Amino acid sequence: MSSADTRIGLVVRGHGRHYLIEDEDGVRVHCLTRGKKSDCVVGDRVRWKRSSDHEGVIESVEPRRNLLFRQDEWKTKSFAANLDRLLILVAVDPQFSESQLTRALIAAESAGIAAEIILNKTDLPGANAARERLAPYRAMGISVLELSLKGQKDASRAALSPLLEGQATLVLGPSGTGKSTLINLLIPDAQAQVGEISHALNSGRHTTTTTQWYWIDSERKSALLDSPGFQEFGLRQISAPNLASYMADFKPYLGDCRFHNCSHRHEPGCAVLTALEAGKISPSRYRIYDELWNELSSPPKY
Repeated sequence: MSSADTRIGLVVRGHGRHYLIEDEDGVRVHCLTRGKKSDCVVGDRVRWKRSSDHEGVIESVEPRRNLLFRQDEWKTKSFAANLDRLLILVAVDPQFSESQLTRALIAAESAGIAAEIILNKTDLPGANAARERLAPYRAMGISVLELSLKGQKDASRAALSPLLEGQATLVLGPSGTGKSTLINLLIPDAQAQVGEISHALNSGRHTTTTTQWYWIDSERKSALLDSPGFQEFGLRQISAPNLASYMADFKPYLGDCRFHNCSHRHEPGCAVLTALEAGKISPSRYRIYDELWNELSSPPKY
């Protein structure tokens, strides 16, 4: 086949070298990559060509607008590419990890992806305590949307729909927060889609370990992406000296320190430490910054 036979497709699911590509007409085709290694992720636009009536081969990946990923000492795990928005789902119960929330926000900021927080299960006791923990994030300008996805389905759907319109939105959150409830609320046939795609890729065992692309509307303008769960969220792609620049509550004070290479940890004349003492930066946020600095400045353990 000549290069003229290649066409553009959207990666909607992948496992190993096997991908499901959606063409410009909405038809989905099982494709393989050339070679053993693949750099494709869900959300990628790829050039591919048919190899048979039912399968194709991915030739190349088109340039990305962005890529959301996490990186620890041993490996890099990509969530998705070409995103417009990240929704970080936390809940009143189980109690969310502020460290994991901060890490996800930093990863989004470093990738240039708009991020918002959803607080679910606000009908449960403990909602006020969860709101207090999220107060610093509201104060730094991050949107926090409160929902009760199971108890107030219509209201939740009405609040979410305009937020997602015309966007490719990834939902990120630990197990137990209501991620599946949110997906099924907006995409009633989500489970059927998972089954169909798993059958196409012969990867039913892996349905919870890879990102899944869903269209919310029949016009294929608005998409919701369900991400795999995770226990850790490494940020090894970020250097310790650059960490503060990805934290919205630190940003207003950067450049005002006495030393241009200030670490914002112990130096005299540090504007960040002054803001902390004045109550403009929350102690919990600063503690997370200090932990991340130590993590990112330490040599890998491998």
